[in-house]
Amino acid sequence: MSRFDRYLLSQFLALFGFFSLLLVSVYWVNRAVGLFDQLIGDGQSALVFVEFSLLTLPNVIRLVLPISAFAAALFVTNRLTNESELVVMQATGFSAFRLARPVIYFGLVVGLMLAVLTHVLVPASRAILAERSVEISQNVTARFLRDGQFIHPTDGVTLYIRELTQTGELRDLFLSDERGQGSVITYTARRAFLARSDDGPKLLLFDGMTQTLDQKTGRLSVTRFADVTYDLADMLSPQEADGRSIYEVSTPELLRASPELAAEVRQSRAALLEEGHSRIAQPLLGLVTALIGFSTLLLGAFSRFGLWRQIIGAIVLLVILQMLITQASALALESAAAWPLIYLAPGVGILASVLILWLAQRPRRIRSGTIDLGGVPQ
Repeated sequence: MSRFDRYLLSQFLALFGFFSLLLVSVYWVNRAVGLFDQLIGDGQSALVFVEFSLLTLPNVIRLVLPISAFAAALFVTNRLTNESELVVMQATGFSAFRLARPVIYFGLVVGLMLAVLTHVLVPASRAILAERSVEISQNVTARFLRDGQFIHPTDGVTLYIRELTQTGELRDLFLSDERGQGSVITYTARRAFLARSDDGPKLLLFDGMTQTLDQKTGRLSVTRFADVTYDLADMLSPQEADGRSIYEVSTPELLRASPELAAEVRQSRAALLEEGHSRIAQPLLGLVTALIGFSTLLLGAFSRFGLWRQIIGAIVLLVILQMLITQASALALESAAAWPLIYLAPGVGILASVLILWLAQRPRRIRSGTIDLGGVPQ
């Protein structure tokens, strides 16, 4: 790699790291706010929130990297053009394709990062996240047993615990069950414990009283007890692990798209192929976005007013590619034979970049009576 290539590559990577950190922080904060309300409001600890936040990071980074590569290519190319560095290199005989060589290196580095994320880190993190979500949902103590608060685990049930000790003892418990037809049952107990069984969680009540109110007759029946068992299985319905989702499956399995896998993830064969080939096509976007951001700005000559028209054109081209990606994914989901359309957007992006680089190195004709000196007519 020549000194110029190393210099330009270092510029791209430095700005790429800055934009990636900035965009990941924005995306992560937006998602973390909702996650914080969900977990902390559900009685989970701050450590659980941190764990879940870290498990969502690989997917956030996967979404951000192509945008960061595009922004870095635009920023660096615009700065080098304004400082006449690229103009000097072109004057020494460097063609547009030669100038694009470090951009290709940069795009390949971004593509390699995306490949590791899409094929390894994102499926693994989503599998762990799904497993931990099931464990959290089955943690009845953390979800519903909170002292000093009236809790409504389900419609028609009210639970209050005065104190929850470190040994798991529930002191001075109040439980009102209004789900019965025409009756309201109220349990009060001095002590209680939560126990697990094969049939689900159960609440063991000691030294208490049961009051049953018949709403039709207004008759109240009171029964005192030394101990009684209250079944929580129908009240608390923890999430069950019902197989993998399509996002947790490895890429080779998706590309095979076996009927057994389609039944497990409850998706069509077309959806499996679309997800598998999208994982292969996405790393190409790292190269495509970098080339578009660089090549489009080469179309403009030096100007004191900057390259805003070229920047807007690059953004419009990127939006068009995103529209192609969306449309191709929709068509691929409808038919299993349409999976080659997934590679349409990266292919169009590369061809457009090559065409723009070819146009950029063609000699520009100067209009009669004018010299291009920053847009000032002479």
